[in-house]
Amino acid sequence: MEEAILGGGCFWCIEGAFKDLRGVVEVLPGYSGGSGPADYESVCSGTTGHAEVVKVTFNPEVISLKDILRVFFIAHDPTQLNRQGNDIGTQYRSVIFLCNPGQNEIVSSVISEIQQHYSEPIVTQVNKLIEFHIAEEYHHDYFARNPQNNYCQLVVGPKLAKVRSKLSDLYK
Repeated sequence: MEEAILGGGCFWCIEGAFKDLRGVVEVLPGYSGGSGPADYESVCSGTTGHAEVVKVTFNPEVISLKDILRVFFIAHDPTQLNRQGNDIGTQYRSVIFLCNPGQNEIVSSVISEIQQHYSEPIVTQVNKLIEFHIAEEYHHDYFARNPQNNYCQLVVGPKLAKVRSKLSDLYK
């Protein structure tokens, strides 16, 4: 198994994009990239340096890191600096935390490939993973458990529909 740690705005959106992908074993929301406390309130304050992220555990014999990254880049706008739509702050930045040295080459290649699809520069940070903190239980499978939530209906649902329509071949 391999892991990818990805941040692209609210982790409710990103987590949902990886659910039901063939080869994905587990998706956990969490926090990474900062220091100090790593809980929802402190991270949302924007003072910890942590980003909302997901840890995707996947079987590389079934789905490649390249395909994981394709999902990631469709699920959010990598040209928005420290925000995704109305979610503003460094905790919502576009970021990839490298879990092993071999990921850097693949990540760089995918970013170069997708840049041609954007008129603005991709601002996704690529950093070595230092630590991953699992988010509180109530964030796990948030979209699936809270489909009537306004944010889920207005933001998460449309993002997930977009990803699934563009990459339907990757889903179960």
